[in-house]
Amino acid sequence: MRSNGRHTAGASQLSALRVWAMGLILLSAVAINPTPARAAPSQAAAATTHVYLLRGVLNIFSLGLDTIGARLQAQGIPVTVANFVSWSSLADEAAAAYKAGRLKTIVLVGHSSGATALPDMIAKLNQLGVPVKLAIGLDSVFKTKLSTGAERYINIYIGDGPGEPVRAAAGLRGKLDNVDVRGSGVGHISIDKNEAIQRRVIAEIDAAIMRSRAPAMPVAEHGAPRQARSAAATAPARN
Repeated sequence: MRSNGRHTAGASQLSALRVWAMGLILLSAVAINPTPARAAPSQAAAATTHVYLLRGVLNIFSLGLDTIGARLQAQGIPVTVANFVSWSSLADEAAAAYKAGRLKTIVLVGHSSGATALPDMIAKLNQLGVPVKLAIGLDSVFKTKLSTGAERYINIYIGDGPGEPVRAAAGLRGKLDNVDVRGSGVGHISIDKNEAIQRRVIAEIDAAIMRSRAPAMPVAEHGAPRQARSAAATAPARN
């Protein structure tokens, strides 16, 4: 009986070792391939895209946008990183390239005051007859109303911090998503530098470029009225 007991115990230990070894193999596989590979945009689609990244006040607190820009450039996607005060001249530049056929897909990303300026830049581009495929704001610091639209506008903000949700004006065309990331551990100064946030921004941009073969959303007429005062220009400077 004791012999049978030892044999049973040995078999149980052997079985446990096999389970442990199999678990170790599976864990190793997960560590090597934690997530499925994300499809990157084609070279042609990337080359006819331009991503404009707008920093906030003082040009020193939004350096996470530089990292995002470098990662996009590594995919062959042209980018411009500039201070938010350049939004109007950048809109003129983008419109000229679009009308010349050099650009097909325009994407805007802004942090802090750069996010606050996005609705104004979208409105100017729409006035010029140019569609915006995607706009992503990171913690816009002032109350912002979106009266003319990008095909999709994503506002990622910290609900218990200085960030504000974006409100949709009556008749807004395009999709608006307000994403509250309170409790995630990110702050106003760090949201653009957070790895998870950066990955989401890049993934949304890649997805928008992949959709770029679809017809663009119609934009406002060239003579359409526009709000006289710019939210970015009239608000006090904060970052």
